[in-house]
Amino acid sequence: MTRAIKVLIVDDSALIREMLTSILNSDPVLNVVGTAPDALKAREMIKQLNPDVVTLDIEMPKMNGIEFLRKIMKLRPMPVVMISTMTQNSAAITLEALEIGAVDFVAKPKHDVERELGEKAKEIIAKVKTAANAKVKPLEQTIFPASKETMVPMQGSTSQYNMIVIGASTGGVEALRTIFSDLPKAMPPIFVVQHMPKQFTKTFAQRLNGLGELTVHEAEDYMIARSGHVYIAPGDRHLRLAKSKGEVVCRLMEGNPVSGHIPSVDVLFDSVCHVDPERTIGVMLSGMGKDGAESMLKMHQAGSYTVGQDEQSCVVYGMPKAAYEKGGVDVQADLKKIANVLISLCHKNKETE
Repeated sequence: MTRAIKVLIVDDSALIREMLTSILNSDPVLNVVGTAPDALKAREMIKQLNPDVVTLDIEMPKMNGIEFLRKIMKLRPMPVVMISTMTQNSAAITLEALEIGAVDFVAKPKHDVERELGEKAKEIIAKVKTAANAKVKPLEQTIFPASKETMVPMQGSTSQYNMIVIGASTGGVEALRTIFSDLPKAMPPIFVVQHMPKQFTKTFAQRLNGLGELTVHEAEDYMIARSGHVYIAPGDRHLRLAKSKGEVVCRLMEGNPVSGHIPSVDVLFDSVCHVDPERTIGVMLSGMGKDGAESMLKMHQAGSYTVGQDEQSCVVYGMPKAAYEKGGVDVQADLKKIANVLISLCHKNKETE
């Protein structure tokens, strides 16, 4: 079989370069065409080897991975998978990389490198393969400015819809930033499952909180849903919605992965069907796999209005495609228009109450 995907590994650790080479070359579709210890060497190798995907370390000599990623996404946009250690500090840096345009990241072990990186072989291979087929945009296009003048104005907070639930994975960081930058404070509570490790979700919520008018939290157990607020599922627990004393609350649950993930979009969306489906909007954003597709169909059948990000604007058209093909999506929309779709739904239904 022809090795169709050319990969360049950039990491200052010789051991990591050797292990990643072995892991990636173990898949018949992947071909490591070169390795580089720093960004300056990598820059020359990109020109010479024309790789399909770059794996990029964050902490490197001469030029760090974030600086190099910015140059790549401005001058020669291409799929990049970041290699990041699992620390609180690296969480902010890794999220910045995803905002700049990196497709995904792999958690880099700090201690027993050979064993722990070996255990991640399937994840690494899957993410590099997914990145090879991802839609990558130049840096200037990755963060869209709020287009307030094009929005349908909200007139009061009363609406047919009293909740919005969102599922996202690969490409979701950019998608959520784009949507939340354009939403006004007068929105019903929004609940989000973004596939992300537990060390990252609190930092992610903090970064989203500074974008626009919405207040963004990492969800806590029994946190009461409020209009104008967003609740991000923690990276190590499932998020369900429930009623308590007449109010919608967040319920956090430990447990096994569902549809391959914890938190799982399926768990969040399924809980809507037991709370208030006819007054809920469901949104499926960019991501690989099919988490949430089955439960989005259930939401749709129970009376929820459902929106899927369209193929052209997805970094990875996996989860929205799966939901659409099952018949669970009312409308597909370009990422830059989803905020207006949500505002328009709430505005229109206020008028018809």
